[in-house]
Amino acid sequence: MDLKNLTVEDIKAKLQAVDKKTYIKFGIGFGAIILFLIIYYAILNPIVNDKKAQYQDKVLKENEILEMNNEIITMKTRIKKITPEYKKSSALFHSKAEVEDLYSSLSKFAAVNGLVISKIEKQKPKPVLKDGSMPEGEEALDLSAISYYKIPVEYEITGNFLGYIKFKRDISKSKKMLNFDKEMISVVQESTTGAIIATGDLTIVGLPDEFF
Repeated sequence: MDLKNLTVEDIKAKLQAVDKKTYIKFGIGFGAIILFLIIYYAILNPIVNDKKAQYQDKVLKENEILEMNNEIITMKTRIKKITPEYKKSSALFHSKAEVEDLYSSLSKFAAVNGLVISKIEKQKPKPVLKDGSMPEGEEALDLSAISYYKIPVEYEITGNFLGYIKFKRDISKSKKMLNFDKEMISVVQESTTGAIIATGDLTIVGLPDEFF
């Protein structure tokens, strides 16, 4: 066929020569393609995209759960390491009940060594921050910022010097932290037994959750 000399009339003649069944088949095939494209983009494609989004969200959540589980395992390991140290350290601190019962506790040590406690005065607990500083004034503090409390105690003890030395030795052997910060020893005049009067300040320590 000479395409250069092809006219509109020739094209019409060719189309008229085509069987109607062929047109119908072609129309059905073309219509089916159009229908498929409409169904795909209008119905199937949104469903596929939604499923993809759900799958990606599921994978993301699974990864987050896996990461969280790893963090939990790491935290549990750290807690296991910290807990024995905490228990060991906290055993040195006084509970609030033990502070309230301080006079009775010290009196037992004193009585064993022939001493008499004539004065025990607990002062206001002083917070010690985790950086080792002690804030001044009545500023509001966060419990998490406090490492422990110092509880100053003024005392006066009478007895003999050797008994007083033994008294301090026995206290130093106890499991609780107690420091003698200041002391003054005076000999009782006209005493035939070598009696003394020991006055001073000592400090005990307590955990923040007991005194906050």
